[in-house]
Amino acid sequence: MIAVIDYGAGNLFSVCNALNYLNIAHCVTKDAAEIDRADAVILPGVGAFPAAMASLEATGLVGTIRENAARKPLLGICLGMQMLFERSDENGECSGLGLIPGEVHLLPSKRVIIPHMGWNELVITQESPLLGGIEMPLYTYFVHSYQAFCDDSNIIAYCDYDGKVPALVTDGKFVFGAQFHPEKSGEKGLMMLRNFERTAI
Repeated sequence: MIAVIDYGAGNLFSVCNALNYLNIAHCVTKDAAEIDRADAVILPGVGAFPAAMASLEATGLVGTIRENAARKPLLGICLGMQMLFERSDENGECSGLGLIPGEVHLLPSKRVIIPHMGWNELVITQESPLLGGIEMPLYTYFVHSYQAFCDDSNIIAYCDYDGKVPALVTDGKFVFGAQFHPEKSGEKGLMMLRNFERTAI
């Protein structure tokens, strides 16, 4: 069972549609006990970092997420990935969950359109269980204006958007983050969600 965290700011509909299509058992919840019982956790997200963190804090689940991330697979998607880092400067300085070292800032290039919206090829830099069985090339769908800045050791894959944009990240243990939307990235994106389910088995 995968717990999809509902904090009032997530892209729940598209994520749950994908999980339903894959017949992956899941629940949408803001209940700490239900999250604790789950085999894995998905943290979706759209919108602005500070508002999303405020919503998450209002649910009282920040501690629950941190505790679960230390012992079971957790996947942050889009803004949910950005919230895994230590802080963001979107609309002012704001602390994140601090599960992966690094910060989130506006896409730095002035030569590209912001937000970054559309399909980009991923450059794989290290092996990951999320990529098992997926053939290259791998294109995924992005919609974002901010990006993570972190150590290369935390980057599983990046895309080139007039610069290196971390696309798939990890803490090296249980935590994963996808800047793109796997649920909107075709069959290969769905395979990533299936692979994420398998990390909990």
